[in-house]
Amino acid sequence: MSETVQDPAQDTEVDATTEDQADEQSQSKTETLLVQEGDVAGDYLERLLDLLDYDGDIDLDVEAGRAVVSIDGGSDLENLVGSRGQVLEALQELTRLAVQQDTGVRSRLMLDVGGWRAGRRKELSDLGTSTAKEVLDNGEKTRLRPMTPFERKIVHDAVASVDGVQSESEGEEPNRKVVVFKAS
Repeated sequence: MSETVQDPAQDTEVDATTEDQADEQSQSKTETLLVQEGDVAGDYLERLLDLLDYDGDIDLDVEAGRAVVSIDGGSDLENLVGSRGQVLEALQELTRLAVQQDTGVRSRLMLDVGGWRAGRRKELSDLGTSTAKEVLDNGEKTRLRPMTPFERKIVHDAVASVDGVQSESEGEEPNRKVVVFKAS
């Protein structure tokens, strides 16, 4: 009669390999879904540009776990941004809904038009850093004007990079603002 003996170390190695393969498959599925989101969004925006008779080049990318779509090049594109990015925010939401309708999955897609979001990100980061330094110097709590969730996140991140100050959001949408204050 023969007896089979299993080495527990081998089981652990097999389990770790299986987990690694599962992680790779999960990442591959996520990447595939994000690429699909970008493709659907690109098609949707291409049709929109055609309807409006606007020129623009659509670029698709995946960054930080989300599909990123940008439209560049056309002289009329500022109309797709609007005052303080309001048209861009609405267009992004419509594009997300088009992606959700096609894929069945809620999208976190980010849309930029004419580099507006990239420029706004820099502007808001500078605002957050300078406000944090002022609060650190004078000790007075500062409330910034109302911002979108996208804008508040950038300001919060900039404030967090300055030691000795904190930030939080207060109020109700659409009048929610960032408040910067000295850390306790």
